[in-house]
Amino acid sequence: MTKAPTVEQPEQFPTEHCEFLIRGPVGAIECAVEVPEPGEELPATVIICHPHPLHGGTMRNKVVTIMERSMRELGLRTVRFNFRGAGESEGEFDDGYGETDDLFAVAEWVRRTRPDDDLWLGGFSFGAYVAVRAALNLQVGQLISIAPAVDRYPFDSLHHPECPWLVIQGDEDEVVNIDAVRNWVNSLDPEPELVVMKEADHFFHRRLMDLRGLLKNGVATQLPEPVRSLDSQ
Repeated sequence: MTKAPTVEQPEQFPTEHCEFLIRGPVGAIECAVEVPEPGEELPATVIICHPHPLHGGTMRNKVVTIMERSMRELGLRTVRFNFRGAGESEGEFDDGYGETDDLFAVAEWVRRTRPDDDLWLGGFSFGAYVAVRAALNLQVGQLISIAPAVDRYPFDSLHHPECPWLVIQGDEDEVVNIDAVRNWVNSLDPEPELVVMKEADHFFHRRLMDLRGLLKNGVATQLPEPVRSLDSQ
């Protein structure tokens, strides 16, 4: 797939696939937007956070893109973006602190261009940590954490939102310890819904289509009602 041209920050939410730069706290943030098929749109937009940029993580990571696809197939608009220092985003890695500010900047753009949408957040590995850090301050309708790096980042010190929360973890993850994830989930009140995928490693090799199904089934009951058009009333 050829990379789409990058355009300047749009003042309205795009109506088709678009890649662009928005203004962030330390410079440009590279973003990619996808939209559902016409007639399938729901009033919700999900922002998805990628894994560790110093280990090759970008918004084009396969787990990130399968999360994007699954949410779009459910009717959500999706926004992926590169943290500072990744892809065309300016700045340098900041161990989760500056990356949270990057997420706030993307969320501000989404709120401005889709003010009536529910805002959902998703994150994979390091991106799950950033999403949880930001969620409490963003009035999130649904939080999705895939392979949250709880034994590498201080998840225990974070205040957590009370919105619906889906956690997906592979039982053969060689990066994130599954017992650490279970203990962390059990320590939370209310507890997120934890789904353990058998025979799945950190990057869900050969299991991406199964992950897609888990994601869609895991949030299906939280989907907002479609907006009725005037013609249908």
